Amino acid sequence: MKSLLSAIILTLCALALPAGLTAQTQESVETYKFDIGGGVGMSGYLGDANESNLFAHPGVSFNGTFRYLINTRWAIRGILNAASLSGTTADMDNVLPEGKVYEFKSWVYDLGARAEFNFFNYGIGETYKRLSRFSPYLSLGLGVAMASSAGDTSVAMSLPMGFGVKYKVRPRLNLGLEFTMTKVFGDKVDSSELTDLYKIKSSFLKNTDWYSTISLTLTYEFGKRCVTCHRID
Repeated sequence: MKSLLSAIILTLCALALPAGLTAQTQESVETYKFDIGGGVGMSGYLGDANESNLFAHPGVSFNGTFRYLINTRWAIRGILNAASLSGTTADMDNVLPEGKVYEFKSWVYDLGARAEFNFFNYGIGETYKRLSRFSPYLSLGLGVAMASSAGDTSVAMSLPMGFGVKYKVRPRLNLGLEFTMTKVFGDKVDSSELTDLYKIKSSFLKNTDWYSTISLTLTYEFGKRCVTCHRID
């Protein structure tokens, strides 16, 4: 999985550098209201079977994404994410009651909506707006996560928090690298067997699972924005 992460970073750099050396001669280009695309990357897990090392047992993740581009700074994003998770208590320093060892493998499917904020005015052309082809961004949202493990299925609310960078390869083509940490308001992402392993009651907010993804995304813009609208009575 480390080689996968390295490949993602090298791909982003390879695509960004040649385009970054090309001067933007157009004063303005067409702008669009939506973008759609997908991503692939690596997933990690924190919970009862892994309390410290986020990527101790890395998995794979896939996502499909749709954005409404409000302006150059803000966007509303819908995303469907799928990630494979795994872990084992054998890696932990703590000894569980009766010396038991638990392990799991699961898939989590997360559907949600997020608000995104670009640090720079993201875009291409329109130099008077001081647009940037590159921008870091933050995202925060809400979703519903469904986890499936060993025949058991659970559903819970989720809170994704993300940070990423995006680069406009072409006027309508965007490349992004994103890290997202998602808190699931439930304790069964790693299966119902791994619930309250220490037999100690704790608060609902504390005794929950987390999962993360590092994804390389590619999106395409559509739905041309009307720059000059003529109203006819």
